Amino acid sequence: MGSLPMLSPELAKHLQDGKVIPAHPLALTAKRGLDERRQRALTRYYLAAGAGGVAVGVHTTQFEIRQHGLYRPVLQLAAETLKAHEHARGEKIIAIAGVVGRTDQAVAEARQARELGYHAVLLSLAALKDASDDQLIGHTRAVAEVLPLIGFYLQPAVGGRPLGFQFWRRFAEIENVAGIKMAPFDRYKTLDVIRGVVEAGRADSLALYTGNDDNILVDLLTAYRFRQGGAPAARITGGLLGHWAVWTRQAVAQLKQVRDLVARGADIPQDVLTLAAQVTDANAAFFDAANRFAGCIPGIHEVLRRQGLLDNLLTLNPKETLSPGQAGEIDRVYAAYPHLNDDAFVREHLDAWLA
Repeated sequence: MGSLPMLSPELAKHLQDGKVIPAHPLALTAKRGLDERRQRALTRYYLAAGAGGVAVGVHTTQFEIRQHGLYRPVLQLAAETLKAHEHARGEKIIAIAGVVGRTDQAVAEARQARELGYHAVLLSLAALKDASDDQLIGHTRAVAEVLPLIGFYLQPAVGGRPLGFQFWRRFAEIENVAGIKMAPFDRYKTLDVIRGVVEAGRADSLALYTGNDDNILVDLLTAYRFRQGGAPAARITGGLLGHWAVWTRQAVAQLKQVRDLVARGADIPQDVLTLAAQVTDANAAFFDAANRFAGCIPGIHEVLRRQGLLDNLLTLNPKETLSPGQAGEIDRVYAAYPHLNDDAFVREHLDAWLA
């Protein structure tokens, strides 16, 4: 067995420095086919907004793309758009592919992602709900033979499974684990991940990313220290988020504001904590927290539709729609927090992205 594939030092530093990485939605036509024009426009939007990467084939992209033969086409479209951007702008962007299923499927998807030029895979373990830690680690090591890994703690409300401290410690010990997206929407479970990374001795070489769309800025502001003295505190440096698939330009500004505070060792101003609560309130509307996230993907689509980036709210599952009252909640947060949206930025560039 040869050594595992690794991110280049440049990309590893890019990831560790902390970036906005939107979880990429899926644009569909009125007949529920892939809308290539608007799919490209979304990717162009994220890149123009200042995202440091994109994650494609993940929950926000709709796991059902696999049953509809869209996994490879969607990944390929994003990869082509990223390459064109890098060629034109010279900016380094990390391309992350979502990988799901049992081992044969996950390895096959990772191989497709590698063929298309993706740098790493975001590995969902939702399909292995009854697997032991030993079985889970065997599964992850098989995928790690193909591409570097980014772990994914998906909240159970949208299909994830519990994963404990001991699992995350062992997962972090895999040589080419480049990062972990923590999205259990649970402070206790988030601490399990971070403590596992610290105990594995990977706090300075593995990128911690928030996927807790209900706690984004507070995750990024917090220094995690599990004993007094000794090693430096661990930090979450960036976000790989469905919430950052909308109002992305402002997300980039928010991350910069937080990273500047952290770099200066400054006290956290009250207005930043207020901003954190406002972002969480907006997320509750977009993600349909009142209905246990049933409308989370249509909620993201609704914001993008209002901005003109999407033409409709359709998903691959005809039953997946906005929940009753959800559109009104989106109206409310739009009116309450106009400083959070990037509608003017989108209007300025939309025609070019759709060209």
